Amino acid sequence: MLPNGSSASAWSSQEQQAQSRLHQISTDSWCSPSVVSSPSSSLPGAPGGSSSSVNMTRPTDRPNSLSNVSPVEAAGIIALLEGKSVDELRKLLSDKNSYQNLLLSLEPVKTHNRVRDELRNETLQLARDNLEKEPLIVELRNQCRIIRTTELAAAQEKLHELERKKEDALKFYSPSSLVHRLQEAMNETEDESEALHRQLLDRELDITAFVQKYKKMRLTYHKRALTHLAMQTPVPSRA
Repeated sequence: MLPNGSSASAWSSQEQQAQSRLHQISTDSWCSPSVVSSPSSSLPGAPGGSSSSVNMTRPTDRPNSLSNVSPVEAAGIIALLEGKSVDELRKLLSDKNSYQNLLLSLEPVKTHNRVRDELRNETLQLARDNLEKEPLIVELRNQCRIIRTTELAAAQEKLHELERKKEDALKFYSPSSLVHRLQEAMNETEDESEALHRQLLDRELDITAFVQKYKKMRLTYHKRALTHLAMQTPVPSRA
């Protein structure tokens, strides 16, 4: 058995070696996504020379959320771990609750949780607003259904009637329709002139009345004939 002075010196040397080893393990485990496991590694126990084997594998249920941390955040985490004793570091590696409490105390984790809570609260508020507007949406949907079945049907029927009138008007005033009606009017005037001439031959009209009526009919006929001819004559294109 070593004297007290030698035992204290050995314990101090072993503690420094353990701190250096834990610093390297903490750097690898926090900054790398891989899991460090060393079954043969051991840490010194009480100052009596006995040692206990410590499994450096992080618990399987611990979140692997620090695999993408920035170098600045990793340096802050390492600085936080350097200030802890061997027992505290051993407890972090073996106790789930201690590891979780340390993780929740980190500033990046706090920021992440704060942003997550804000987004969750905003989403819940939007959902509540939508639920409050549901009766209004149902009422508007019913009004649209009523308009579609009553007012819309009447408006569509009126629109169809106006479209039919439009088509009839376009047909009535089309060039071909005008030429056809002008030809019919010419034929009608021609028939009236022939009937007036027979009345003169049958002595049903005197010559004075015949001349006045016949002159007026023939003037109307020739106006319509000239118009009919002008509508059928193609317009020469300008050079």
